[in-house]
Amino acid sequence: MNCFLCNFYGFLIFLDGLPRGWGELVDCMIKCNWEKMVIPPAVRPERVTNFLKPYVLKMHFTNKFVSAQVIHTPTATVASSASSQEQALRLSMEKARESTRDVAAAGKIGKILGERLLLKGIPAVSIFLKREQKYHGKVKAVIDSVREAGVKLV
Repeated sequence: MNCFLCNFYGFLIFLDGLPRGWGELVDCMIKCNWEKMVIPPAVRPERVTNFLKPYVLKMHFTNKFVSAQVIHTPTATVASSASSQEQALRLSMEKARESTRDVAAAGKIGKILGERLLLKGIPAVSIFLKREQKYHGKVKAVIDSVREAGVKLV
C-alpha cells in the first residue's frame, strides 16, 4: 500500500529526478514498492476502437494543383497520397495539353488514389471536408472517382 508521500512526490521525481537530501523519501519509496506506481498509458476500450474511423481522406486544392491524401489517424501517418504535382502525371498532362487544376484533373487524382489504396489493402475510408469545401466540383470529382475505383466511403 502506498503512502501519501510516495503518491505526492513520486510523479515529480519520475519527471525531474531525485533532488539532494530526500533520503527519507527514498526509504519510503522502497518500503512502499514505488515501482508498481508507474502510470500506465491510456488505453481505449475495444468497443471504442471498433467504431473509430482510422483512415481519413483529405483534399487540398491550389490555383495550380490538386492533391489528396489518406491519413491513418491513430498513428498520424500518411497511408497513401496522389497529387497533380507528381512528375510523371504532370508531364503526361502537359503533353496532352490538359490542366493540372480542373475537375478532370481532380477525377484522375481520385482514380489514382483509389488504386493505390486498394494496392495497400485499405478497403474503406472516411471523408474529412473543410468548412469551405462543399460536395461539388473538384471535391465531388475526387470522391466519386475514389468510389468508382472500388474503395468504400464510410
